Amino acid sequence: MQLEYFQMIDRIEALNLDADTLVARATVPDASPVFEGHFPGMPLVPGVLLIETMAQAGGFLILAKTDFAAMPFLMSVDSAKMRDFVKPGADLEITATLEHEGSGYAVIKAKIMSGGKKVADCQLKLKTLPFDQVPLADIVQNRAAEVGLLAAMADVAGERQ
Repeated sequence: MQLEYFQMIDRIEALNLDADTLVARATVPDASPVFEGHFPGMPLVPGVLLIETMAQAGGFLILAKTDFAAMPFLMSVDSAKMRDFVKPGADLEITATLEHEGSGYAVIKAKIMSGGKKVADCQLKLKTLPFDQVPLADIVQNRAAEVGLLAAMADVAGERQ
């Protein structure tokens, strides 16, 4: 996890396109400029970055589900709950489940677990735009390869054959 670069997901752990779920992992860094102000003497991951983490997991799920045909953009956050503090060094398990997809939008339910406890959850709405309308395809595919999404997609494709 690189907070200052908004690279919130370290790796994709599981992808199940039949169940429309993705599980990702991230480890909060021990040090980051974010913690200098949030909060001095008691560093905590800001709730908005936990929401971004869930949105990125949901985005990776949409990328896999559409086989990279559409780029997801976060449009709304509903029912977000921060249930516990997340401190430097925490190991996070992020789960995203696709609830609905259509008409250029996707609805995702997501949660973050740490140490066996739910620390955050929410429902997200993402707008999907075809990659020919946004100049991000190469960047997004490179990041997806870095976190193991392409390998997870290849595994799923192999299981389906």
